[in-house]
Amino acid sequence: MRYPEFLQPNGTIGFVAPSFGCATEPYKSGFIHAQEKWKEAGFRLELGPNCYAEGGIGISNTPEKCGRELTEYYCSQTNDCLISCGGGELMCEILDYVDFERIRAAKPKWYMGYSDNTNFTFLLTTLCDTASVYAPCAATFGMEPAHPALEDAMALLQGKKLIMQGYDQWEKESLKDEEHPLAPYHLTEKTEIKYVLPGLGTNVASLANQAGNIGRAESAGQAPFSTMFSGRLLGGCLDILVTLLGTKYDRVEEFIGRYRQDGILWFIEACDLNLMSIRRALWQIDHAGWFTHCSGFLIGRPRVGMEAEEFGIDHYQAVYEMLRKYNVPVLMDVDIGHLPPTMPLICGSKAWVSTNGTSYTVQMELK
Repeated sequence: MRYPEFLQPNGTIGFVAPSFGCATEPYKSGFIHAQEKWKEAGFRLELGPNCYAEGGIGISNTPEKCGRELTEYYCSQTNDCLISCGGGELMCEILDYVDFERIRAAKPKWYMGYSDNTNFTFLLTTLCDTASVYAPCAATFGMEPAHPALEDAMALLQGKKLIMQGYDQWEKESLKDEEHPLAPYHLTEKTEIKYVLPGLGTNVASLANQAGNIGRAESAGQAPFSTMFSGRLLGGCLDILVTLLGTKYDRVEEFIGRYRQDGILWFIEACDLNLMSIRRALWQIDHAGWFTHCSGFLIGRPRVGMEAEEFGIDHYQAVYEMLRKYNVPVLMDVDIGHLPPTMPLICGSKAWVSTNGTSYTVQMELK
């Protein structure tokens, strides 16, 4: 696994828009204010030509221009890391115009983004054996005040923090809009992770009668245990992962074969997929063999269906009934994805996850 050098004081942060750019509010004001904050912190900035573009369909510009921007700025020696301007809808269409051979041969650098950016964070790791960072996009860093998750992401890019802990609350409904582009996260919900730990039990009540031999149901506040599991982090947005599956960019079988002795620790979250779509996507990935050699799962809160039921099942059953056969730890409702805050994770790193049933920690190592 190739690990980039960390961002140094007075280093240059590059910005690209392979998915949406920051052409409209609240993203434009958020991005502009984020730049001001980064400059105040002493960093130099280099903006790609598509950062404020809105000439594409579901992305900032044409697929050709977005693919060229991403390749050139990744291979450039004038910036030290890249942060994506935003997520979007059709970043997959730029992949035919990204020169992965050049990127594989170039000096590695950190690329940070999430959601639609799974098209690059995931492929950078699986195709180029290069670690990436799954974390918020550039415009989010303009909020005032900054959430600790954003401070964690910047600390990670600088190599100052590789041990992350879950956050206390999460945002169900955002207050950010065109009139309030710098609004912080609207944290109204108490974080309560759900877990299925073979031999130690579960606090997912709806699974208690489904789980068979995995253990007894326990409340999150009374979990009398501490456990740790490890593996090589791999994953991203489920909507994108299932789109990549089976294409010429799918080299996952080769990747997990190389790192099978570590075990693959999957982190997965969903954006637009409803419960049945989530279940179908996990079924497809399972039957494609991607979960071979898995050592555990970190499942983020789904943006759609967090509190819904379909055909008598909730999102816990939609996920776990597809994963239970692997008999490995599964943590659900963790701080990953589209219901923030988002814990920054290094895709490709070796990680140790520890939990006592009420909180969890992810310790990453560059090995």
